[in-house]
Amino acid sequence: MKNLLIGLALTFIGQVLIFFQTNGQFFIPWFKNNPFIISLVGGTLVSYLFITGTGYTVEYFGGTVWENRLLGFGMGMVSFSLLTYIFMGEGITLKTGVSLILATSLVLIQLFWK
Repeated sequence: MKNLLIGLALTFIGQVLIFFQTNGQFFIPWFKNNPFIISLVGGTLVSYLFITGTGYTVEYFGGTVWENRLLGFGMGMVSFSLLTYIFMGEGITLKTGVSLILATSLVLIQLFWK
C-alpha cells in the first residue's frame, strides 16, 4: 500500500505541474514570455515525477502497467478540472461533469477491483 500511495502522490504532483507548465501562459505572463525555460525545467521535473511514480504503482500492481495508465488518466482529468476552475475560472459543464464521473469511475475500478 505504501508504494501505491507514493506512486499516486508523485503522479498527482506531476499532473499539477504539467497543468502549470502548459496552461500557466494564460495567467502568468512570465510563463508566456519564457516557454523554452518552462519546457526545459518543467519537462525534466515532470518526467522524473511520472517515471518514478510509475515505478511505484507498477510495483504495487505486480508488474502490470494498465492500472497505472488508467489511474494517471483519471487523476489527470480530476486535477485538471479543479485547477482550471480555481486558476482560470472555467466552470464544469454537464459534459465535463459526466466525463469527471467516468474518470473517477476508472480510478475506483483500478483501485478496488482485484
